[in-house]
Amino acid sequence: MIKTEAIQKFFPFLSWPRLTSGMLRSDASAALTGAIVVLPQAIAFAAIAGLPPQYGLYAAMIPAIIGALWGSSWHMVTGPTTAISIAVFASISALAAPGSAEFVTLAITLTFLVGLIQFIMGAAGLGALVNFISHTVIIGFTAGAACLIAASQLGQFLGMDIPRGMAFHNVLIHTATHLSSSNGWVVLVSVVTLLSGLVARRYLPKFPYMIMAMVVGTLVALLLNLTLGQERSGISTVGIIRTALPPLSAPDLSLSAISAVLLPAFIVSMLALTEAVAIARSIANLSGQRIHNNQEFIGQGLANLVGSFFSAYTACGSFNRSGLNYASGAASPMSAIFSAIFLIVISMFAAPLVAYIPVPAIAAILFIVAASLINVHQVTHILLRQPQERIVFLMTFIGTLVDLERGLLLGILTSLFFYLFRTSQPPIEEKTPEKLSSGQTPNSLITATPLTPICPQAALLELRGSIYFGAVGHVRHHLNTVDAVDPRRKWVLLLARRVNFIDFAGAELLGEEAKRRRDMGGGLFIVGAPPQVHRSIEQAEQINEIGLKRIVTHKSDAIAALYPQLDSEVCRYCTQRVFLECQQYLPSGEPRPADTPSQAGIST
Repeated sequence: MIKTEAIQKFFPFLSWPRLTSGMLRSDASAALTGAIVVLPQAIAFAAIAGLPPQYGLYAAMIPAIIGALWGSSWHMVTGPTTAISIAVFASISALAAPGSAEFVTLAITLTFLVGLIQFIMGAAGLGALVNFISHTVIIGFTAGAACLIAASQLGQFLGMDIPRGMAFHNVLIHTATHLSSSNGWVVLVSVVTLLSGLVARRYLPKFPYMIMAMVVGTLVALLLNLTLGQERSGISTVGIIRTALPPLSAPDLSLSAISAVLLPAFIVSMLALTEAVAIARSIANLSGQRIHNNQEFIGQGLANLVGSFFSAYTACGSFNRSGLNYASGAASPMSAIFSAIFLIVISMFAAPLVAYIPVPAIAAILFIVAASLINVHQVTHILLRQPQERIVFLMTFIGTLVDLERGLLLGILTSLFFYLFRTSQPPIEEKTPEKLSSGQTPNSLITATPLTPICPQAALLELRGSIYFGAVGHVRHHLNTVDAVDPRRKWVLLLARRVNFIDFAGAELLGEEAKRRRDMGGGLFIVGAPPQVHRSIEQAEQINEIGLKRIVTHKSDAIAALYPQLDSEVCRYCTQRVFLECQQYLPSGEPRPADTPSQAGIST
């Protein structure tokens, strides 16, 4: 068993379910679409990173294969991305001239270090760090990224020139104010491609609708260019791309090179991991797949480590390609592997055919991809019914539109703020034994209300949550309120069965409360605390302060120990009769005759 688990950890692809011929056909179809779409994108990403165009293609080949084999997501495709390309350029442009041989070497060295850091983090089990990214943050990030994808394609879709690097809102403003400069023939190709894709998806679900849309768009563009001429139609195509298999390379591991890019490598590593896991979880949210964060860290790390020896600059999970892969019907990680293989084949042998694919057709397909990434049902539910989650969503969504990575970070911080706010105020309710008919034994507690009887000397408080440094003030306030409202209530039974954990500050609070109540002539009982809570109290050396005999497992034990210590005169004239032990008194307050059996020690 251990051997099998170890094999699956180091070679996760061996644990894939059996791949059927139908799954492989779906993967191949999705991969072909992805390979065609990534051609112009990869070249653009390389230009953003300050590298020769072929390096964008290299980053989409070997890393995609390694990421698929060692990652956990069945749909995420690893390759060049806009954000990482910008980060690479920002990290190295001050050290070497963009496009120079030295720049390329430093970029490959950066890729090696990024991969090493990511792999170490995954092997060390630090994947849990991304669990702080809430589901709402993922939904907001996905919706924002989808809008950015669509905005990035507006220029190609409408046939107008939109300057690179413009913010989302500026893209919309520029598009609206320059709409008259759009090219009608380009818009025609875009709209025909978009509609054909939507119609094929609706009425031909088994057919790869994106390929059909691309074929229809290409035929329309080809007809217009032949009829009008490309200069008049203005319909640009991908053009011929000449490249070859990614050549072998070696990172510069000299001390000077490592020291120059080590700090940027840490920053790019965290940026890439956050983006990759967010993308994997976004797609998994749509597909219902379970993601293993540590394995994803390892997969991304190995993708960059191996890629650095095949001329690839830093790769990451790609929103464009992953969304397209899922929307195209990919059924397994083989789609990413096929995509890399098809990309190699296309770039080597089929470049003349790819040259005829119109750029507006690719933009239209990415519009469909962007729309499919937005979960309208969940977004509507959050906006209409979840006030706090609504704020988290909007902060993430709007922040992502402004800046992809900072938006994700803003969403995480907002989500953590609300989480800390909620956990700093754990629910505390007063309980009282359930009153049944005469002769019946109460076996449960109910929430106390103004109409239910409560003991005038003791309070039964149920705490649900954790007693940690952030919640100490809230818990102390509730404990103090008990005797502040009624000074006779010197005893507290803290029902702690639903306390998750307690830190040093929380343990000290319980010790201080026990001492305070002891000085008042009362005390504190802790009932049903889980083993980890008991250990925390012991490690904080508060056992003696609270009293070992006052940390009990069952509430009946606590009540049996508490009752004899209550003020008998108060009990004599109390009309509440909360506990069964109270029944030893007559309604007048006089004790029952001695021959009447006492019901002390019952289970409440």
